[in-house]
Amino acid sequence: MKNTYPKRKTIRLKDFDYGQSGSYFITICTKNKEKLFSLVGADRLSARLVEQAFLETIKRYDGVESPIYVVMPNHFHAIINIYDDKREDKLSSPTISDIVRAFKRNSTGKYIQLVKDGKIPPFDKQIWQRSFYDHIIRNQKDYDEIYKYIENNPVKWELDKLYVD
Repeated sequence: MKNTYPKRKTIRLKDFDYGQSGSYFITICTKNKEKLFSLVGADRLSARLVEQAFLETIKRYDGVESPIYVVMPNHFHAIINIYDDKREDKLSSPTISDIVRAFKRNSTGKYIQLVKDGKIPPFDKQIWQRSFYDHIIRNQKDYDEIYKYIENNPVKWELDKLYVD
């Protein structure tokens, strides 16, 4: 029987080393853009678990840091910086895909545990969409604009909600 699944196109930049030193902007959406992580600004358990999972994931890797991130009701934004010179083992340096994969696995495990404990409502099979959006930050202007975008994302969400709801 022949595989009838559509061929997925890659959204990563061809021949680019996503493990090299640099800054990367990532966006990860929940599956079907489901609002799983509370209202913006609310101190909700689901949003806190995503934040905790992200910080734990970043700490696993030498030479990786995130100066800013935000958990939104149906997506997550972050800038991830990778520094070659801060790595102890350059042969096993993570790529952005490695970091995102570990974050998704970690946050999903934590989310499942809270569902099992009856602390948050169940979800439909997956928390995160397949893949993620990334942007290679090329200069300081780009970095500053993305930083401001992440910083202002909760306010923009609330303003959008006023006109959408």
